[in-house]
Amino acid sequence: MNQWLTLFQKELIEMWRNFKWIWVPITFILLGVSEPLSSYYMPQIIDSLGGLPEGTVIEIPPPTASEVLIQGLSQYTTIGVLIIVLSTMAILAGERKSGVAAMILVKNVSYFSFVTAKWAGGLLLLWLSLLIGSIATWYYTGILFDWIPMDVFFQSYFLYGLWLTVVLTLTVFFSASLLTPGIAGFNSLAVVFIFTIVTGALSNWLEWSPSQLTNYANEMLLSSGTPDDTLPASLLTLACIIILLWLSVFIFRKKELAS
Repeated sequence: MNQWLTLFQKELIEMWRNFKWIWVPITFILLGVSEPLSSYYMPQIIDSLGGLPEGTVIEIPPPTASEVLIQGLSQYTTIGVLIIVLSTMAILAGERKSGVAAMILVKNVSYFSFVTAKWAGGLLLLWLSLLIGSIATWYYTGILFDWIPMDVFFQSYFLYGLWLTVVLTLTVFFSASLLTPGIAGFNSLAVVFIFTIVTGALSNWLEWSPSQLTNYANEMLLSSGTPDDTLPASLLTLACIIILLWLSVFIFRKKELAS
C-alpha cells in the first residue's frame, strides 16, 4: 500500500509540474459557464451584430434552467472528452517511450501499482475538474435563470462523471497498449466517437450502454425523476471500467517484459 501511495503522490506532483491542476479545471469552468452566459445575453449579442432589415423583430423564447444546464454539461461530452484524451494519452505511452517506466519498474515496483496509481491520479483530476466546472455551470444557471435542486444536480454530475471515467480508462488502455501517445489519443477519440454514434442510432436496443448515462442525466434534469435503465447502465459502466483497467495492467506488463 505504501508503494502505491508513493506512486500516486508522484503522479499528483507530476501533474502539478505539468500545470494540469491549473489548466484542466480552468478549461472545464470556461466550458461550463459559456452556455448560461451566452443563452442569457443572446438577444443583446444578436442586436450588437446588426445588419438586420429595419423593423425586423426576432423573438427568442427564453430557455428553461434545465435546458441551459443540460447544454452547459453537454460541453463536457464533446470538448471535455478531447481535453481528457489529450491530458491522458501520454500517461503510460510517454513514460515507456522516455524510459521512465523502465527505471521505476526495475526497482521491484508492481505493474498493478504503477498503472493504477497513474489512473487514479488522472481520475482525481477528472472528477475534481468536472465538479468545479459543473458547480460553476449550476451557479450561473441559477443566478441568470432558475435554481436546479442540488440533489438532482449531483445525480447528473455523478452520471456524467461515470461516462467520462470510461473515456479516461479507455485512453489509459490505449496508452498502455501503444508506444506513441498521439496514436493512443487518436484511437481513444475514434472509439468514443464510434461508440457514441452506434449507441445513439441503436438507443432502443442499447439502453444499458455507458454512453447513455449522459442522456439519463439530462432526463433527470428535465423531469427530476430517475430513468428505469440508469442503475443497470451504471453497473455495466463500472464493469467496463474495471475490465479496461485490468486489461491495461495486463497489456502494459506484457509489453514491458517483452521489451
